[in-house]
Amino acid sequence: MAGVRQGARTRTASVAVTASLIDAALELLEEAGLSALTVRAVATRAGVAPMGVYSRFGNKDGLLEALFVHGFQTLQMAIETPSDASPLQRLSIGCLGYRQFAIEHPQQYHLMFEQMMLLDLTPESREAAKRSFTILVDRVREAMNSGDLNNGDSTEVAQEVWSAMHGAVSLEIAGVHFAQDRAANYTAMINALIKGLG
Repeated sequence: MAGVRQGARTRTASVAVTASLIDAALELLEEAGLSALTVRAVATRAGVAPMGVYSRFGNKDGLLEALFVHGFQTLQMAIETPSDASPLQRLSIGCLGYRQFAIEHPQQYHLMFEQMMLLDLTPESREAAKRSFTILVDRVREAMNSGDLNNGDSTEVAQEVWSAMHGAVSLEIAGVHFAQDRAANYTAMINALIKGLG
């Protein structure tokens, strides 16, 4: 029995170390960008030996892939909406949550959408990323079924919505933005887009 208890403690500690490494990497990423993410810097920030990074992620690319997956998991939480809201409200709220995530985590957003082509992602990681788009497709389909949006191919329409959102937040993160109230401008764009699809 003692061995079982020890094993449980070891697994808990391992999970905690993995989480601390992810947190440390995210902090460094947002503070100083992708160039700051070295194995040694992440390990030092997390208070563990560099071997802790290698044993959990394989190498730096493995760590970046873990950040990629974590980013999409966080994005999925950001675009989640109340189940009792109307289909159109859920679509709109999710779109606003998308911007909030991107603006609050610009470097992570950059890693997820601009650096992803440089990563040798596993099929599981790609599937984790795709789930975010699937949520958007579902929201569009629900709005179509309720009559709030014109009937059509929900995947095609979701791609249109995502392209608009991604373009808007990418320009905003890059500082290429001329509206006085950026949040209001984004909301107006989403409202106009949804109205046009209605």
